Formats: sequence, structure tokens, C-alpha cells
Amino acid sequence: MNSQGIGKYRWTICALLFFATTINYLDRQVLSLLAPALSNEFGWSNSDYANITAAFQFVYAIAMIFAGRFIDKIGTKKAFMLAISIWSLGAIMHAYSLFFGDLVNTVAATLGLAVVPVSIAGFMLSRAVLALGEAGNFPAAIKATAEYFPKKERSFATGIFNSGANIGAVLAPISVPLIASAWGWQATFIIIGAVGFFWLGCWMIFYDTPEQQRRLSAAELAYINHDQVQEGTSAVAGNTEKKFSWMQLLAYRQTWSFAFGKFMTDGVWWFFLFWLPKYLAAQYGMQSTDFVVPLAVLYSMTMVGSIGGGWFPTYFIKRGDSPYDGRLKAMLVIAFIPLMVLLAQPLGGISYWLPVIFIGIGASAHQAWSANIFTTVSDMFPKHAVASVVGIGGMAGGLGGVLITKMGGWLFDYYGALGQLSTGYTIMFALCAVAYLVAWSVMKLLVPRYKIISDI
Repeated sequence: MNSQGIGKYRWTICALLFFATTINYLDRQVLSLLAPALSNEFGWSNSDYANITAAFQFVYAIAMIFAGRFIDKIGTKKAFMLAISIWSLGAIMHAYSLFFGDLVNTVAATLGLAVVPVSIAGFMLSRAVLALGEAGNFPAAIKATAEYFPKKERSFATGIFNSGANIGAVLAPISVPLIASAWGWQATFIIIGAVGFFWLGCWMIFYDTPEQQRRLSAAELAYINHDQVQEGTSAVAGNTEKKFSWMQLLAYRQTWSFAFGKFMTDGVWWFFLFWLPKYLAAQYGMQSTDFVVPLAVLYSMTMVGSIGGGWFPTYFIKRGDSPYDGRLKAMLVIAFIPLMVLLAQPLGGISYWLPVIFIGIGASAHQAWSANIFTTVSDMFPKHAVASVVGIGGMAGGLGGVLITKMGGWLFDYYGALGQLSTGYTIMFALCAVAYLVAWSVMKLLVPRYKIISDI
């Protein structure tokens, strides 16, 4: 079916998802940019900072699996409204971390549990609430994309909204140091956290399911659904009431393929997101506003990967490959690109710009990978199960993120005590560089051929 002259309202939904993802990443990155200053103010070690960031990743991982099922049950609109409300409140809570830290320690002492320094306890609680809400973003966004886009456009639409992560990552180093220097770190969390409530109003006005969307033409609705007959009649009819369990989903290799790919690679992106300011501070003595230009350049590079990576599979699809096979071929090419990160440390002594560029290339490749791995779910599963499968994979990715964060904190403290901090970063960069090839190999082994799941 020709997409010309049928309407473009689906791209309005894509724009909403883009801005939600921008806010999502803007909120989660504030702490990493303030981390060098907060570490000095509160006396955090690398392991302390790793514990704070791991609290986010652990809660995010657990919440993801429930978020997917919750979204499938109550629908995309209500679920997204709840998710962004919770994560915006969690972002604002960081400003009152000392108060919440006192509260946490009071409760812990009452229960006879060990207490931790007030600042650490408060930030861990705030990160946990932030993670609880942010866990809803990607399952809801992928589900909305499956609802509003035909299969051939999904990876491109996913690449566009996923590039919001890059915009958020670019805006953060520009805005956070300026707000913090003008009004303090507490105000930074409050101001940036409040942005989510503006998006909430837009979502309430402009989003509804395609079948109930008055702004969507009949021709565009038909275009959206024209290639969905393969998913079964219940999916085409928009029936989201079919019952299935997690155990049913875990019986499919397709679920394990997606989950393993996320486990191996999500932590790489989070490592770059949460540790780069600490890396630049430790290796090059950068402070606060010094991060603005290099991080803005680095994350601007990732926009190319996100949008370009979303488009890339169409090259293979137009040559006759199925959507899944085209995506897997694109992902294999993409998996080689992060090997450039291996050059970051050996050449870093020349100029800090070389590791920034090499890491930027690796981070750009991650976003290209991410746009495609998310879309493999909607390629193979019916719409009513998409968010649940994304939730399972998100949990795996979150646990992978916890592992790599804790590993990084331990390595940096260990080698830092020996006066060899750069060795710790060399090890971590090497792990990040090869993760995608390992992930692709196992995914291809689990699902060597394209097969649609139609019996759930």
C-alpha cells in the first residue's frame, strides 16, 4: 500500500514518544553530571556512587517486567500517564535526598537494620522512585509504535523516538551545569523534574488508540493495519484481552533472544551515561561546565546512530529480506562498530577529544542497535504481548546494567588505590566494545530464522 496521501498523524504520536524519551534521559542523567561535585561534597567513593546508580538499575530491572504486563493490561495511554508522573516526582525527590535519607535510616534503625550515610540512603531512594516510573517509558513507547505503525516503518519510528535519549543526553550537559551554578544542585533536580508534567498534558490531549483516534483518517488507519494480518485476527481486531502468562512467553526462544541481547548491551549504554562525567573528571581534571562541549558533541553523534540505525534495515528489506532478517543483518554490521572504543584509552593521552570521539562512535552504534533490537519484538510477537516481552528484556537489560555498574565501581576503586585508574577504564571499555558481537551471536543462535508467534 502506498503511504502517500493517507495522512501523517502517526508521526504526531512518534513526536510525543520522542519528547517523552528526551525527558526520560534528561531526568536520569542529572545525577551523573553532578556526581563529581556531589562526590566531593558528600565524600562518596566510586563504589558508593556505583551503589547509588545500581539502585536505579536494579529497581528499573524489576519494574520493567511488571511494567510490560501492566501496560498490556491497562493500555498505553493510562500507563504512560502514570509512569511519567512517578518518574517526574522521583526526579524532584533528589533535591530532598537528605530529608529522605534521614527518613530511610530512621525506619531502618526501627526495624533493626543497618543504616548507611544519609546522602547515600536518600539518593538511593530517589533513584529507586525515578526508576520505578522510567521503567514504563520503553514498553509503552514500543507498544504505541506497534499500534500506530505498520511493520516496515516501525524500526524507523523507533529510531526517531529513541533518538530522544540522545537529545536528553545532549541537553543535560548544557543545562545542568548552568542551572546548578546559578541556583544550586537542588534546584536543578526540581526544575528538570517538573518538565515531565508539561508533557503529561500534551499526552492526555493528543493520544488515543488508533481505533478511537478522531484525528486519524480511515485511510491512515487502514495503512497502519494493512500488514498485520500475519499476527492473527485477534491482533488485527485490536483485541488486547487474550490471556497469557510470563511462563508462556519464556517458553519461546524469541523472548530469550531479545532478553540476552538486552542483558549484554543495555549496561554499556548506562555505563557511558552514568560514568562519562566521572571519567572525564578523573582522567582529565574536568569540572562542572567543562563537560558541556565534549558531552554535547558525544551525544549529538548518537543521534546519527539512532535514526540511521532505524533506517538501515530497510536496505535489506527492500532487497527481499523479511523484517526480522533485515534487522539481524543490520545489527551484525552495527555490532562491529563499538570495537572503536578499544582505541579510547591507548590514544587518550594525545587529547581528551580522541576518547570522546571513539566513545561517541560506540554510543552511536548502541543507539542504532537499540532501535533494531526493540523492533524485533514487534516483528515476532502480536501487539497484545509486545509490552510484556519488552518488559522481560528490559529486566534483563537492567540486571546487566547493575552488573556492569558494580564491576566498574569496584575496578575503579581497586586500580585507583594502586595509582592505575586508567587500567580500570581500559578493562571496562574492552568489555563494552565486544558486548554487541557476543549478543548478536547468541541471538542468531537462538532464533536463526524469522518466525512469528501466533499462538498467544
